[in-house]
Amino acid sequence: MSLFHPRNRHTGNYDFERLYAAYPELKKYTRLNPVGHYTIDFADPHAVKLLNAAILATDYGVAFWDIPAHYLCPPIPGRADYIHAAADLLADHHQGVIPTGPATRVLDIGVGANTIYPLLGQAEYQWSFVGVDIDKKAIAAAKQTIEKNQLQEFIQLRHQPNPEHIFNQVVLPTDHFDLSICNPPFFSSAEQATHQNQRKWKGLGKQSGQRNFGGQSNELWCEGGELAFISRMIQQSVNVKRQIACFSSLVSREAILPALYKQLRNVRATDVQTIDMAQGQKKSRFISWRF
Repeated sequence: MSLFHPRNRHTGNYDFERLYAAYPELKKYTRLNPVGHYTIDFADPHAVKLLNAAILATDYGVAFWDIPAHYLCPPIPGRADYIHAAADLLADHHQGVIPTGPATRVLDIGVGANTIYPLLGQAEYQWSFVGVDIDKKAIAAAKQTIEKNQLQEFIQLRHQPNPEHIFNQVVLPTDHFDLSICNPPFFSSAEQATHQNQRKWKGLGKQSGQRNFGGQSNELWCEGGELAFISRMIQQSVNVKRQIACFSSLVSREAILPALYKQLRNVRATDVQTIDMAQGQKKSRFISWRF
């Protein structure tokens, strides 16, 4: 039984016949698993990248999608869950109706080279996005995807020159956003990220010395990990509380929630919610707050 959001397009097995039609090259990377379903080798970065490109083309109308080597290649079903759950969150303040169309503006903090949240949110709900990132190469890759899909009217990009700032310099005085979203760097050090990467390889029966799963340092870790990053976001959200109606961030480790709740009380945030999500055996969640 699927544990994805009811509106998630990926509630069952991948329809590889449809995906092959969009990306015939993908067929070379598929194989039957022990239960007789087609799958790919998720330890092969090229196979995962092709799968993502095929899914985006087939299910979301994204004709071109590419990322530079070694940049984060996100699992689309889980990312889609955040978008759909965020839509439900917005509906709570719109008489139960999900707002659609470009008048609904979303700020994506750490948009990344993959641009995944703006692509999904624009396709599903026609929202407009501003994606920000500290990595100029990621911004350049995202810009290429946006331009080749003619989405410049709906997805804008801004470079954050100061890694210590979340909103300052990228939220302009004339801006108003209905929502901010964020997939923060989870790890507190490169060593911790590497250790987790090795655990993934072991789980797939691979040698840990092989190529990693992708992700630049700023995508995977920051000093203090996700607790420090989200804490900084909470503190700085006070400065833009009149411009962003609702703030949110993914939270990987459930154990840090009490510390985040305490900080949200300290800044007098209101309507604090934790929305649980689950994909198979993996549990995830995001936290949201208003002022």
